[in-house]
Amino acid sequence: MIGAQDTSGLAPHVLLVDDDAAVREALAQTLELHDMTPLAANSFVAAKDRITRAFEGVILSDLRMPGRDGFHLLAYARERDPELPVVLLTGEGDIPLAVQAMAQGAFDFLEKPCAPDDLVAVLRKALAARHDTLTARAARRKAEEGDAAARLLFGVSDRAEALRADVRAAARAGTDALVVSPPGGGVSKVAEAIHLCSARGPRPFVKAAARGMTPTTLEARLTQAQDGTLFLDDIGALPPDTQVQLLDALEAGTGPALIGGTTRDVEGAVTEGRFTADLYYRLTVMTVRIPALADRPEDIPDLFQSYVAQAAEQSGQPAPDVTPEVVATLMARDWPGNARALMTEAMRYVLGVSRESVPDNTLGSGLGLAEQMAQVERSLLEAALRRHAGQASAAARALKLPRKTFYDKLARYGLRPEDFR
Repeated sequence: MIGAQDTSGLAPHVLLVDDDAAVREALAQTLELHDMTPLAANSFVAAKDRITRAFEGVILSDLRMPGRDGFHLLAYARERDPELPVVLLTGEGDIPLAVQAMAQGAFDFLEKPCAPDDLVAVLRKALAARHDTLTARAARRKAEEGDAAARLLFGVSDRAEALRADVRAAARAGTDALVVSPPGGGVSKVAEAIHLCSARGPRPFVKAAARGMTPTTLEARLTQAQDGTLFLDDIGALPPDTQVQLLDALEAGTGPALIGGTTRDVEGAVTEGRFTADLYYRLTVMTVRIPALADRPEDIPDLFQSYVAQAAEQSGQPAPDVTPEVVATLMARDWPGNARALMTEAMRYVLGVSRESVPDNTLGSGLGLAEQMAQVERSLLEAALRRHAGQASAAARALKLPRKTFYDKLARYGLRPEDFR
């Protein structure tokens, strides 16, 4: 049966939406006979509260209904979860509309009256696809819950993965560390990831600005951090007398670990006598360098999508779709402000401030349209494979690509699904 064979424990729920009571009852009986659980609704309004990203099932809906029809339901479902399968039932003569619905993301369609075997076969495929999606999401959540580097640091590029690896290595070392970043690169977020990945993760993580810090303030921060981690931003600006006190505290070995953050040349400050050499070399036992966005434009789609979701949650606004055209425009920018600037752009995007155009003076990557779109396409393919833990079939469905086309594109960019498992 589906519950035991095809979905490995997934409750075989089918949200059944049809305004015709007789048809609805007949379909429900068919589903029950095949060990599926129908959740019947006579309209979109009656069904919509069940349509969520967490819904453990699929949708079977009539295409033509009074008021909000199957097209509206499909659009609503895809907004809530683009990977939630929607199977549409069509009347005689509605095949062109059904094909149009497929182009808009429907999983499949059936012409009424449909044979029970055909209906069950399609729903089994849809339930299996839903199971694959939810299983991959659960696996990713489980992995990320135990890995702060994956949970906090986004990006699909080799440089992004190298950054996460460096964070994990610094955490394992358990020593003091220095995080070096271009302006706006996210120094404090990387420092927090190091702390959370380390054995000190459950203990306090205290952030403070190094510039202008007095010995008295430092003492208070060290006490606050206890045996956790003290992060000092712009470590190169720490006043000389406070540097001496900090070094003494660290050498005593009874307080917190130290992570220093900088966007400037601290080694030059050592040469010029403005920064204590002993403190500098203690920090650089483990140095983590954050790459600039200009060096990893393929990370922009994944980063922006994540920042849009965060901004939508913070502002209480619905998250708008991020289209390939928007991504191409973003990837054509230099982003001297790096992750911080991209986060600001995401908030503006959610608030509707910057969706219409991008100032001409922000362009300058030197890439032509074809190269930009190729970068977008590769990034979308990588993101889909990552979301589905290397399950090619699920990734192809999410991108609404035929399997052959999907594999052709993977070959074009040298991508292998097994590398994402």
